[in-house]
Amino acid sequence: MLPRARSGAEMRSPEFQKKLSEGPIWIITARPAGSHGMGKALVLWFLYLLLVALFAGYVAAIALPAGTHYLTVFRLAGTAAFMALSLGLLHDSIWYGRQWRTTVKLMFDGLIYALLLGGTFGWLWPRG
Repeated sequence: MLPRARSGAEMRSPEFQKKLSEGPIWIITARPAGSHGMGKALVLWFLYLLLVALFAGYVAAIALPAGTHYLTVFRLAGTAAFMALSLGLLHDSIWYGRQWRTTVKLMFDGLIYALLLGGTFGWLWPRG
């Protein structure tokens, strides 16, 4: 765990800096006791994807009229979905020390979902 300091002055003290350099520094996720099955997580993931699709569709509907070419819809909706699904992952590597390789893998996963979502919007876009 990170050592605690009561003030900015204490954080700059040699003693506090020594504690930081000796390590280890931990960041822990605490969860309630009990079984953590996949069911609830999968339902929440599906709802999250629906929310991303809702906002990607909203952005596309504001920007593009009916009858817009497939690739234009694909590009706009897919970009909006990628921003929602992947760019928010960068902060864990920046601030919490998650390995960049892990973040890139997770962002690639988000890219796949974004491509599927963009393709679906392009396919189902009103023809005008």
